[in-house]
Amino acid sequence: MVYIESWDDFVEKSVQVFRSDPKKTLYSMKSRHCNGKLVLKVTDDDKECIKFKTGQAQDEKKMEKFNNIFFTLLARGPEADISEVSGKEQIEAQPTKKGREGSKIVYFFMRTIQ
Repeated sequence: MVYIESWDDFVEKSVQVFRSDPKKTLYSMKSRHCNGKLVLKVTDDDKECIKFKTGQAQDEKKMEKFNNIFFTLLARGPEADISEVSGKEQIEAQPTKKGREGSKIVYFFMRTIQ
């Protein structure tokens, strides 16, 4: 598994992996609230597995745009034009909840259905 340091490189390589074999590509997101880490992973189950790790809150917009890119590719097919895909223009600040913070790990998986 390879961690990609640059966000733009991660997005570009992820789209390449999806377009090379859309039926085998798996996109997952793992979030740990206790330490603020978020890991995005794209794999084709055989040859390639790339990851991006961040702990910065300002990457939220980037991740939303990345999700929209993958939703577009899944809905319209691997040859879809993703140049117009974007995230929300403004993200509203939501109040944080007090309580058992740090005890949650969130997983998100996305794969095409054959």
